[in-house]
Amino acid sequence: MRVIGITGGVGAGKSAVLDHLAQTYNCRVIKADQAAHQLEEPGGACFEPLVALLGAEILDAAGRIDRQKMAARIFADSGLLQRVNDIVHPAVKKYLLSEIAKERESGKRDFLFIEAALLIEEGYAEIVDGLWYIRADETARRQRLKESRGYPDEKIEAILRSQLSDEDFLKHCALVIENNGTLASVYEQIEKELGEDQWQK
Repeated sequence: MRVIGITGGVGAGKSAVLDHLAQTYNCRVIKADQAAHQLEEPGGACFEPLVALLGAEILDAAGRIDRQKMAARIFADSGLLQRVNDIVHPAVKKYLLSEIAKERESGKRDFLFIEAALLIEEGYAEIVDGLWYIRADETARRQRLKESRGYPDEKIEAILRSQLSDEDFLKHCALVIENNGTLASVYEQIEKELGEDQWQK
């Protein structure tokens, strides 16, 4: 089984790539943010540490973490963000390593794809067999964020400024999937990489 990390800037089209992979190949797709949400549920590895750090006021009436309340608490104290990340990121990585081991042992899948916003920054290259960079030019990304998420220009500008540069992504990723044209073109690039004769050599 080949483990591949999927990364790229916001609006690059990672979700479309992941949907195609899940529907086309004998694989499993794990999104790190969804794994984090799971670990933040009551009984999850992050739940008690986060409540201890941020206080019971971040809980909703059902005793679960309210993400808006948690975000507001962090926003009010910028020093908390790093401490939250120090709880969540190692727990997510531990979870992913466990899932990789389970999938390897089962031997049922050809690929495991992991998508994470901070794939490079958090050192995920150490736990995958290769990194893919889903790349789209800034104009396309801005348009997608306006159409799919309704973001105003100011928010888009702030997000783009906070992310890695194209050069940084290229430095760390073995494969670039260009997503400026049609989805058919994207699928062709993926098939060229994952076609049976290619990856099994």
